[in-house]
Amino acid sequence: MQVKGQSSAADRMDVNQAKQEHLLALKVMRLTKPTLFTNMPVTCEDRDLPGDLFIRLMKDDPSTVKGAETLILGEMLTLPQNFGNIFLGETFSSYISVHNDSSQVVKDILVKADLQTSSQRLNLSASNSAVSELKPESCIDDVIHHEVKEIGTHILVCAVSYTTQTGEKLYFRKFFKFQVLKPLDVKTKFYNAESDLSSVTDEVFLEAQIQNITTSPMFMEKVSLEPSMMYNVTELNAVSSADESESTFGKMSYLQPLDTRQYLYCLKPKPEFAEKAGVIKGVTVIGKLDIVWKTNLGERGRLQTSQLQRMAPGYGDVRLSLEFIPDTVNLEEPFDITCKITNCSERTMDLVLEMCNTRSVHWCGVSGRQLGKLSPSASLSIPLRLLSSVQGLQSISGLRLTDTFLKRTYEYDDIAQVCVVCPYTSPES
Repeated sequence: MQVKGQSSAADRMDVNQAKQEHLLALKVMRLTKPTLFTNMPVTCEDRDLPGDLFIRLMKDDPSTVKGAETLILGEMLTLPQNFGNIFLGETFSSYISVHNDSSQVVKDILVKADLQTSSQRLNLSASNSAVSELKPESCIDDVIHHEVKEIGTHILVCAVSYTTQTGEKLYFRKFFKFQVLKPLDVKTKFYNAESDLSSVTDEVFLEAQIQNITTSPMFMEKVSLEPSMMYNVTELNAVSSADESESTFGKMSYLQPLDTRQYLYCLKPKPEFAEKAGVIKGVTVIGKLDIVWKTNLGERGRLQTSQLQRMAPGYGDVRLSLEFIPDTVNLEEPFDITCKITNCSERTMDLVLEMCNTRSVHWCGVSGRQLGKLSPSASLSIPLRLLSSVQGLQSISGLRLTDTFLKRTYEYDDIAQVCVVCPYTSPES
């Protein structure tokens, strides 16, 4: 329900006052939702001097809630007494009225409303056609709406032109200046997964931190990520149960002033792009956030960020990832892993695999193995066997790939970690 607020001096600030007395009067009022009337309850104990006087006065007050008189919020609505704040993403609505204050019939009345921002001028008038005539004490009413998409200074320019009975053409305009503020502070962080054993390429995790920088609570209706054409997105902001999924923020998704909430998303390359390592490597555009909220009495706001960009992961010329590795292995017992080697360069490579033992991890097999030629964007899966001589969480290191064409060696350490346990140790010990 839209309610017309009382126009204040700020609402009707006229920068360009016309010197000539006009036959028409222009009034512009912002349309906003009302607010709940707030009380300031005053109470005391029964043994105090006022006794139950304050309680009886609050019960007789028509603005209080019956049965909950000490509640600050009342049952009545308050019309806006000033222009208020306008935030980015909200819809600015205004009521424009042109009234004929004279005793003459005015003809060819044209009312035009433009919104001037720092970058553009927008026409908000519902109709650009002139009204043929306006009788005395009659008026022309119009309601304009505009979704605010820029912060900073905005100027609403209302212009009125008309013709008097004598044929004289008159014109005047008024300016209404207001500021558009920023409602949310959005910060994003990207995390490139080191290895994804179930996929050919790494996943990308996006953490979005959203802070309410207004002075009133917000109901977060929707916070979603619209991915770019190369990615599929999975929201990680809900806990799934047998019947339904529940938001990690609870059923009442309110964001109090200056509170911050973190949202997490997982992006995975689409199957048609997953095998193209060179293509995914250069992708920096991830997508954009779509945020929808509601404020006082359901006033809606919406923001869409620009395209979010990340730093492209630097795989180098050759990328080595793990397709399979066990979580837990036994001490001094061989176990198998599967490595995947991808040529991320634009040239063919002739690779040789060397395996270097570390203090805790020992490779089984022949070092200096010829892998053959690997074309650009091509991949090769290699099964390897190793064992660990030390218990605990051990890091797998010591793989070396040498390109015989350029005599260049690529070192791969801390590829993954594996938990090494002793099978002879009883649980009691």
